[in-house]
Amino acid sequence: MQDPLSAVKTAQSESKISSSAADNIRSWLTEDRYADYRSAVVEHIEEERWQKLDDVFWTIIPFGTGGRRGRMYPIGSNAINDRTIGESAQGLANYVVEYAKGRSGLSCAIAYDTRHQSRHFTELCAGIMVAAGFKVYLLDDYRATPQLSFAVRYKNCDCGIMVTASHNPPSDNAVKVYWSSGAQVLPPHDKAIIEKVMSCQEINITPFEQAVADGMIEMVTAEVDEAYFEAVLQQSFAGPRDAKVLYTPLHGVGAAAVLPVLERDGFEHVELYGPHAEKSGDFPNVPGHVSNPENKAVFEKPIEYAKANGLDVVLATDPDCDRLGVAAPLTTDPSGEWGTFNGNQIASILCEYVLSKRAETKSLDDHSYIIKTLVTTELLRRIAEQYNVRCVGNLLVGFKYIAEVMDREGPNGFVFGAEESHGYLVGQYCRDKDAAVACMLMSELVAELKTKKQSLHDFFGDLQRKHGYHKETLINLMMEGSEGMAAMQRLMNAFRHSPPKQLADIPVSTIRDYGDQTTTDVSSGEKQKLEGPHSNLIILDLDEEGNYVAARPSGTEPKIKLYVFTRLSPEDSGDLGVAEQRLAERLAGIETDMRTFAKAHG
Repeated sequence: MQDPLSAVKTAQSESKISSSAADNIRSWLTEDRYADYRSAVVEHIEEERWQKLDDVFWTIIPFGTGGRRGRMYPIGSNAINDRTIGESAQGLANYVVEYAKGRSGLSCAIAYDTRHQSRHFTELCAGIMVAAGFKVYLLDDYRATPQLSFAVRYKNCDCGIMVTASHNPPSDNAVKVYWSSGAQVLPPHDKAIIEKVMSCQEINITPFEQAVADGMIEMVTAEVDEAYFEAVLQQSFAGPRDAKVLYTPLHGVGAAAVLPVLERDGFEHVELYGPHAEKSGDFPNVPGHVSNPENKAVFEKPIEYAKANGLDVVLATDPDCDRLGVAAPLTTDPSGEWGTFNGNQIASILCEYVLSKRAETKSLDDHSYIIKTLVTTELLRRIAEQYNVRCVGNLLVGFKYIAEVMDREGPNGFVFGAEESHGYLVGQYCRDKDAAVACMLMSELVAELKTKKQSLHDFFGDLQRKHGYHKETLINLMMEGSEGMAAMQRLMNAFRHSPPKQLADIPVSTIRDYGDQTTTDVSSGEKQKLEGPHSNLIILDLDEEGNYVAARPSGTEPKIKLYVFTRLSPEDSGDLGVAEQRLAERLAGIETDMRTFAKAHG
């Protein structure tokens, strides 16, 4: 090992690799737990692949808001590979065993999506859980993340693992870790699991086929499917079903969930969009090979097809089918111009539909509530107030916090949950966002509006007039590599201590810092205690109600996310075209100012 170690030391001294990368490489070269990967590391060193080594070793890949996610590479502490996935499963197993205090009969549900190596990582995780004493209930085919959440609850499991990187590029994969509630792990369990993962020395694995033969891995796909479909259909509302739906799974798992649900809900005109039907981790027929329903470009070809074939709506789900995207004609004529909806708009549309239907059936009461995150539109709160329904909205990003509120406040009062990144839930059957139930409810609304000769865009326009025009955007400031983390820290510190004076010519009035939980008045410098969760989240409030910018580092990708919110009063929102133009200009001005600020301080 001396020659490779000397080479690493030299590369560090010549700034070819960072000091943190050098430390991690030395660990992989010398520690017994990394023995299986040593030859590959040595090969990279001999070939002087220092940039690659720096990229995959400069840090230890963390648990974020959705688990452990990143680019796949056979070696590296900052990559998804057998070692980092294995540590994740072993750490989870070790913690649950310790938490159970000797209780027997532990179990874990596992599912996976269409990404590269998802099945391989699934069998690896299953073997690790079995070796630790768990019975594994496996969804033995491509299935949606909400189906895994449901399976954890349905089979009374102690934990769950979903192998997916959601809507990330084809290079990525991940594990999402779930607790017995069916929600992704929350404090204090998350930190405790991370400690187990980071201190993991030995990974014990029972061969997959042996575990299956021994009955320790049970295939429950058909059983869970039927129970899940029944649970989703219980959230449906009576009404017309004469909507012509074009559905695209964007090369993911969604067809196995969405199509059976829509068929059982009475929709007879549902078409699977052929070019996106192939289950493929390469996502070959979507722009940039990124299957994200937040991206308008994924709708371009499906809209062309829908216009030519007289379809009423296009629904798209991401690869693990927990996020929904929607496109619809601007008028009632499918051959005319179409437009997409962003996550906040879809949330508002679904919220109004669900609350109005619940009001019709008189199934709302004093205990009814909806849930949203801090970076999700306040239009949801205003819609809820119209129906005298409480809105719980002081939450961090991550659907697990919505799940936590459901169990804390009581699931019987839960009506609707949403986050701006296209995640929605209705019902108590799982504790994660579910695109299948969202597809069902959106299709029901489209069918109802069709009988009224009203478009989905008209429906949303009515909400804007009633509650004031709301318009939001998301700005992603990419900061990749070992230098990116330092840049992210510098920029977040600048937002805290020397924020911009104004954005789009509107003064910044207050700074809400959820890191130190203070609200600072910009003009006076006076600080007050901020009630709410503790997180690396900063909100800059502008001197006009409903206009603000929230900044946070992403928990899953190397970037800072800037959530920009603008609003006009109902009195200024009568002419939707004028209101749209005003706020579009305001958003453009804010984005220009924020990018200039980021360039100067990042």
